[in-house]
Amino acid sequence: MAVSTVGLRELDEALGDLAKSNVPVIYLVDSFGSFYSEDIELLAKKYFEYLPGKTIGIHCHNNQQLAFANTISAIISGINYLDGSLYGIGRGAGNCPLELLVSFLKNPKFKVRPLIEAIETEILPWTEKINWGYYIPYMVTGTLNQHPRTAMTHMESDQKNNVVQFFDQITNAH
Repeated sequence: MAVSTVGLRELDEALGDLAKSNVPVIYLVDSFGSFYSEDIELLAKKYFEYLPGKTIGIHCHNNQQLAFANTISAIISGINYLDGSLYGIGRGAGNCPLELLVSFLKNPKFKVRPLIEAIETEILPWTEKINWGYYIPYMVTGTLNQHPRTAMTHMESDQKNNVVQFFDQITNAH
């Protein structure tokens, strides 16, 4: 279930079911990278209301370049399991960059340099072969609250730089 596509009543029912489960950690996931900070704050409040005694986590996609900001909003809202990945690597537009989170937390037990070293040696060589990160098609699907599969298909085509055409097709604009 993509939380951004369900009604509040359906979400309330799902959270009620999760509250009865033995699962100790429940994640709030921005599946399509379509949430804004106020959405994270509202949903975090709802998760905490329905799930007392459970630990809440956050997993944000970066379609609108908001994964880091939304993760910070989640921290402020009381969420304490935080997902991130080196250099934001992930499917489509990617995820919250781990190195940004570690820098933001300013916890002396977490070191940023080893993360940057791993990015340089392991991740950056991939960037020449694999497309992920910010591209207009991912932004478009994020702002429209759509699964990024159409953007991913477009990015794999020989038309990947025809972003106006993609925008027109997906929005039916002429």
